[in-house]
Amino acid sequence: MTKPIWIKHAAQLATLASDVKGPRSKEAMSELGLIDDGSLWIEQGVIQAVGPTKELEKRYEERLHEAEVVDATNHLVTPGLVDPHTHVVYGGSREREFEMRLEGATYMDIMNAGGGIHATARMTREATEAELMEQTVRRLDSFFTHGVTTVEGKSGYGMNLETELKQLRVMKKLQEQHMIDLVPTFMGAHAVPPEYKGREDEFVDHLINDMLPVIAEEKLAEFNDVFCEKGVFTPEQSERILEAGKRYGLIPKIHADEIESYGGAELAAKIGSISAEHLLKASEAGIKEMAKSGTIACLLPATALYLREEAAAGRKMIDEGVAVAISTDCNPGSSPTTSMPLVMNLACISMRLTPAEALTAATYNAACAINRQEKVGSLEVGKQADVVLWNVKNYQELQYLFGVNHVKSVWKKGVKVV
Repeated sequence: MTKPIWIKHAAQLATLASDVKGPRSKEAMSELGLIDDGSLWIEQGVIQAVGPTKELEKRYEERLHEAEVVDATNHLVTPGLVDPHTHVVYGGSREREFEMRLEGATYMDIMNAGGGIHATARMTREATEAELMEQTVRRLDSFFTHGVTTVEGKSGYGMNLETELKQLRVMKKLQEQHMIDLVPTFMGAHAVPPEYKGREDEFVDHLINDMLPVIAEEKLAEFNDVFCEKGVFTPEQSERILEAGKRYGLIPKIHADEIESYGGAELAAKIGSISAEHLLKASEAGIKEMAKSGTIACLLPATALYLREEAAAGRKMIDEGVAVAISTDCNPGSSPTTSMPLVMNLACISMRLTPAEALTAATYNAACAINRQEKVGSLEVGKQADVVLWNVKNYQELQYLFGVNHVKSVWKKGVKVV
């Protein structure tokens, strides 16, 4: 039997608790459920009480001697961060492409030259399951050190059944072996493999008829994602893939309007996608449709920075009523980072989110984007004790002092992991 944990005297406890259920938009994204001199009581990995320190002192007066005490004086305490969009399982590295990009090559130039997704696909196909496990564990450990306690992970660096299964099986094993919560997404439609060049519709048929049934039978994924982009998958092909996934119980996600305005946001709204990702070039009509449908905009400001592109219109999306989440997009080609604190900073600087909105986007709304809001994303009674203690006094300072990892301690299900 483990000791209770009593985190007390937090200068500011940002609980993210709210009366709003489901993804938060507009003014609700600024409601952080703040408690000054805040306190948490945790038992068996679950939050039992949240409130002012004096209130919990009185409530647990006869049990205070049992607890492991954490003095959070002069520190901010928040929920564990949630990263709702990563490609965390992959083989190899692509640092040469970074130089190519600085020399003027575009994303599509690199991809058409055999780099990009295709290069990682080759290296992932060649890697053993054990090698992928070892590399991914290092990345997940790094997420922990940056305050991230829940991570979504996509396949998509195989684009053949064997390697897609290998990636997803690695995730399944890591769900059992690593403390972090890892949420699996099937993304066989990340690119058209070279062997199907000129036969793109055949690959779509193969994905629908041969890959999806096996993924569903082995229960390897919860979500189904597709890269809807000119030169990759058309809106029509994307819709076929996502609707097919729905028939197998896979919730749709969509990489949309990253490089060109291509109707991806509109498609996300049309098919009821839980989220649309990237959205750098989303149209005004698409943004309005997403607001109506409740589709979450999962924005990736570190990717835009790395590609030297203008960031997505996060401020406009929130003002239009779209619920916004943010993510690292951890991947080897366009965002090789695990730093959600940096992503929050960039959300404020490049997309004009307020510090409160950025924190909501990295916690509660991010949890909604992967259907985990009942367990994580806020500090409320009955939820997992995923908690971060920061070396700052308040949430404004967390965003103001940018480019620095302010994590002091992290608990996952009540176990200290950092």
